[in-house]
Amino acid sequence: MGVWARLTAVAAVAGTGLAVVSGAAGWDTAHRVLAAVALPPLAALVATAWVNARRLLPGALTALVLFGLAALLTGRGLHLVLASLAFAATVWITVAAFRGAAEQGPWRDYVTLTKPRIMSLLLLTGGAGAFVGAGGLPAWGVFAATMAGLALACGGASALNHYLDRDIDRLMGSRTERRPVASGRVPPERALEFGFALSAFSFVLLVSLVNLPTALLALAGNLFYVLVYTRWLKRTTAQNIVIGGAAGAVPPLVGYASASGRLGWAALVMFVVVFVWTPPHFWALALMIKEHYARAGVPMLPVTRGDRETTRQILLYTAVLVVVTLVPVALGIFGLAYGAAAAILGAVFAWYALELRRTMERAAAVRLFHYSLLYLALLFIAMALDPIV
Repeated sequence: MGVWARLTAVAAVAGTGLAVVSGAAGWDTAHRVLAAVALPPLAALVATAWVNARRLLPGALTALVLFGLAALLTGRGLHLVLASLAFAATVWITVAAFRGAAEQGPWRDYVTLTKPRIMSLLLLTGGAGAFVGAGGLPAWGVFAATMAGLALACGGASALNHYLDRDIDRLMGSRTERRPVASGRVPPERALEFGFALSAFSFVLLVSLVNLPTALLALAGNLFYVLVYTRWLKRTTAQNIVIGGAAGAVPPLVGYASASGRLGWAALVMFVVVFVWTPPHFWALALMIKEHYARAGVPMLPVTRGDRETTRQILLYTAVLVVVTLVPVALGIFGLAYGAAAAILGAVFAWYALELRRTMERAAAVRLFHYSLLYLALLFIAMALDPIV
């Protein structure tokens, strides 16, 4: 096992150990929090052992089952015994994980695995969600913890995406073939462990320093992106990005819940905006590199339906997007300052979509793709500033 799996094992030892100590000391509230914090690293260890280290799977499963039984059986004596046995099993796994050396790959490649450029936009939408949820400036300590936890969740999901897509990345040309896992610089096993570790630590951070709804939303977005979009939809249907866009729409919900502890109409609006924005944004990219998708056998819309149908769908979704961004103003969810920004930004988006539909040129797709990134960033900044101005 690599350094990331070992770090996860150490976190599991610390979590189960603190849970046992707090239970024995009778710290009821702290004990429940520490038990919740210990669970994600234990689950990540089981997943890692299942894929990369089957020799450790019996011990990992034993620790997880014992910990679960301790949570269910609350009689003090039996509860402490089961939790202590889970702690002992976790210590054994950790010792076993540290035996032998493991090839890691260059450290800078682990930053690449988190897809920092994509993450920056996700963090911006999540941060805007926090401002909207707070109705102004959020509490800075909670905001910082939320951004850190969301960054870990996004980075973990991206690393797992690298692991699952390593076969098609090798076929899609220079844009992806030099990625760390596809090129062989980072062993697939280490990327998997890295993804599990970041995802587990994200949940631990959010549940302990923010709140449970925020942690659950971040985890749900992570799982949807990895299991539903990457593992299933991407390779099976031309509507992959339409449905899969829900994963990228989760960060605003995470930010909103971190500030308010719940979800509201404004959070739903932010989710729908990103959801509807994703198809025209991603299909513009697909038009730019459709040969790459065809070579890898990925059924993106330009490959399965052609350029003309793709540009028609882009224009249709753009029209829906403009309407979706303006309706909240009419309903009083956002104010006129945001409405003016949404109208201007949407008009430019529609212009680029019309240009692409009219010319069918790659250069027009490039312009639409790059503008779509700026559009979403500026629109969510307008949302964040709306309750302030």
